[in-house]
Amino acid sequence: MAEVIGVRFKNTGKVYYFDPGGVRLHKGQMAVVETARGIECGEVAMENRQVPDGSIVQPLRKLVRPATPEDRQRAEDNRRKEKSAFRACEKRIASRGLEMKLVDVEYTFDNSKILFYFTADGRVDFRELVKDLAGIFHTRIELRQIGVRDEAKMLGGIGICGRPFCCGSFLGGFQPVSIKMAKEQGLSLNPVKISGTCGRLMCCLKYEQEAYQDLLRTTPKTGATVSTPEGKGVVIDTNLLTRRLTVRLDKDPDAAPKVFQADQVKVLRDGRVKVDKKEAERLKALEK
Repeated sequence: MAEVIGVRFKNTGKVYYFDPGGVRLHKGQMAVVETARGIECGEVAMENRQVPDGSIVQPLRKLVRPATPEDRQRAEDNRRKEKSAFRACEKRIASRGLEMKLVDVEYTFDNSKILFYFTADGRVDFRELVKDLAGIFHTRIELRQIGVRDEAKMLGGIGICGRPFCCGSFLGGFQPVSIKMAKEQGLSLNPVKISGTCGRLMCCLKYEQEAYQDLLRTTPKTGATVSTPEGKGVVIDTNLLTRRLTVRLDKDPDAAPKVFQADQVKVLRDGRVKVDKKEAERLKALEK
């Protein structure tokens, strides 16, 4: 076991472990720590606690000091300079006619480097842009191309549910989301209904997936052949949450289908949750 604190450098970014060196810190307090890219100032998201050695990425870097008023002032000054750098970079992008969209700018705490985050449809030759920016700011310049999910996380916004983006409010990282999840949850494979503002599958499809998978294990699927109190039939529709099955009986296929609870039937041959190949190809871009 090792004593650590958790520090976050962005509002909803990942929490990183650091060695507090015996110093007691409280949640919400600012701390100056040593990172792979130099000295940084972040917010304590997790107070001192013991964690298993196996959950720590070695080497565990140390706390430099609890943030002083001067440290907090420098961090605020950096936020102001980032806005000015953003405007300057946008002008240079426009003047050079580059097909890229600037998303965010970040100063390192010691001002030794400025990071510019951008999105683009393909590769962009930004070598001349880097020279322009280095001539303006006289420090190291780094341009990073990010995806549309990262852009949504950085910019924030309101989702179709009416709440702030999950990625911009509490998600520390992105989980894989697939078209199969939407199919298993009985959702319409309409891109407008299952994709977020970023244009990719909604992160919230992941939240209840385990529950749906558990229900799928105990509920006959569409296409399953079952034995019911009224005879043998084929399941033509299911409601996983209520476990209600709509069954077309073999003895009278032209009659209205019957509805049964899952525990009223016995599975003779189960069905499978299938995603049409053409439909999957058409929606593949939503998973990227």
